[in-house]
Amino acid sequence: MSGAARHAGGRARGSLVLGAAAGLAAFGALAAVAGCSSSSTSSIPAYCTDRTNLQNSVKGLTSLNASSGVSGLQAQIKKIQSDATALVNSAKSDFPSQTSAITSSVNTLENSVKTLSSSPSTAQITTVAKDASAVVTSVHNFASATASKCPSPSSSS
Repeated sequence: MSGAARHAGGRARGSLVLGAAAGLAAFGALAAVAGCSSSSTSSIPAYCTDRTNLQNSVKGLTSLNASSGVSGLQAQIKKIQSDATALVNSAKSDFPSQTSAITSSVNTLENSVKTLSSSPSTAQITTVAKDASAVVTSVHNFASATASKCPSPSSSS
């Protein structure tokens, strides 16, 4: 097998593994944030909209596939970082420990994604998947902490 064929095979395998890792992380994100969105009532704090934006960014990981590659993942992480910063800025005085956890987990994920090569190793992909799971957990914990302030528009009866 030529070097080019080996490289292309490694890149395809890396993209597929990356796509699978992103899919698993996104599935966890959807399970963690399902049913959490803000109401349109004016008495709702501004961070509720920021929370919804961050949740949607995390859900955006589901649109990634093998053809998205590392650059697609990096773009989605940049969106998550931006939405997380907005949420932290609007809610840190009311929820300091939860917003600190979001900042920490998103920064860790961002750093992991920055180190990915175009053909990431299994260890790198595993690290990114673990770090993505930590983001999902921190966002879920924030959503739980703000549930009474940011009610879901649909309520169970």
